Amino acid sequence: MTKLYFIRHGKTEWNQEGRFQGANGDSPLLPESFDQMKALAKHLEDIPFKHAFASPIKRAYVTAEVTIEQMHQDIPLTPLEGLREFGMGVWEGMRFVDVKSQYPEMHDAYRHHPDQFDAKQVPGSESFEEVQERFVHDVDEAVAQYGGEGVNLLFFSHGMALTAGMGALLGLPMADIRKRGGLDNTSTSILETDDGKHYHELTRNDVDYLNVKHDKSNTV
Repeated sequence: MTKLYFIRHGKTEWNQEGRFQGANGDSPLLPESFDQMKALAKHLEDIPFKHAFASPIKRAYVTAEVTIEQMHQDIPLTPLEGLREFGMGVWEGMRFVDVKSQYPEMHDAYRHHPDQFDAKQVPGSESFEEVQERFVHDVDEAVAQYGGEGVNLLFFSHGMALTAGMGALLGLPMADIRKRGGLDNTSTSILETDDGKHYHELTRNDVDYLNVKHDKSNTV
C-alpha cells in the first residue's frame, strides 16, 4: 500500500489580497507561511518518505524545499509539471470580486459547478479535464516508479490543481469535485493505493497542526 501526502503551498500575498494566481501568476509567500511550514514539518517529520514531488511554480517549490529541510530527512525532491496550478488565462492576477463581476457565469461554474465551466469563455484558460489529465498522469507515474508496500510519497501543489486532481484520482464525477469546499494553505490530504490506479481517501484538508481556523477566503 502506497500513501500519498498532498500539501497545498503556503499562503501568498495574492492569496491574502484575494487574487487568482494560476499556473502563470505567482506572488511571494507571506512571512507567516514559513512558521506554518515549520509546523507542517514537525507534523510530518516522523513519517519516512521515499520521495517528494512539487509543482515547479515558486510558491509550491519553495514550500516543498523549506518543509523538507526542516523535516531533517534526506528526501529527494523532483519537480512535476502535472502538479502545476490550473492555468486561468486572463483571470490570473485579477481580484476574485472583479472576476465575479466581469465573468459571472464562468466564475460561478469555476467555484461551484466545474462540469459547466467552459474554458473557451476565459481566454488562455485550461479546462478542468486538462488539469485532471496531466495531474493524474504524473501522479500515476510517480507511484509506478517509487510506490510500494509501506511507501510514503509527498506531493506539493496548489488549491485547484489538488481539488481537481485528487477528485479525478478518487473517481468523483466532475459535478461533485467542488461540493466539499476548498483546501487551506499548508493543508495535508492523504490518499492511498495498492495498485497505482485506484485510490482511497484517508484525510482531507487537515490543518489541525497549524492551530488556525479554516480560512474560507483562501480556500480554492
